[in-house]
Amino acid sequence: MLVACEFSGILREAFKLKGWDAWSCDLLPTEIEGQHYECDIREILYSQHWDLLCAFPPCTYLCSSGLHWTRRGLRDPQLTEDALDFVRMLMTAPVQSILIENPVGCISTRIREPDCYIQPWQFGHPESKKTGLWLKNLPILQATNKLCFPKSGRWENQTASGQNKLWGGVSGKERSRTYPGVAAAIADQFTNPREGRQLTINEIDFEKCGGNGTH
Repeated sequence: MLVACEFSGILREAFKLKGWDAWSCDLLPTEIEGQHYECDIREILYSQHWDLLCAFPPCTYLCSSGLHWTRRGLRDPQLTEDALDFVRMLMTAPVQSILIENPVGCISTRIREPDCYIQPWQFGHPESKKTGLWLKNLPILQATNKLCFPKSGRWENQTASGQNKLWGGVSGKERSRTYPGVAAAIADQFTNPREGRQLTINEIDFEKCGGNGTH
């Protein structure tokens, strides 16, 4: 299986624990030593057979917060068109089963609605980040560890008004890593149950995972 646009190695290693021959690919080097292609995904996507593709296309020009700058005339609209073409390429790749993940944005209006939305708090992380999953020949991802809404009235990554914090000084790269609980659920539920035991968050909460995010 191939994890496209992943530098962290978190989802790749979760699938490895389930017995897959798992690889990741990104323009950046992998943070967790393992099977990783440091190149454009298009260089390897068609060069060999993949049974499963999980892809995290960059959301900078696709998500609602990023489109705000485009609508204000502060960003070239072609950047969004190019990003959408990249998503279409991933969705139509010659792979039997495909997962595309992205925050709320224009994929749903320009290509199609996601098959489901997930939240980190459904998988054991006390944070909110509504994220869409576009699926091909895969089941709807089921919540594994729903947390109760905090008594404070907001999740840990939200301001008092309910908006997500900008995390001053924290880069988009730091915010983009996959939540270990989500990675565990994906690897478990997209793998034949007889091929392995259920993973726990701690098993893939690797030392180098860093902060919370979604790549």
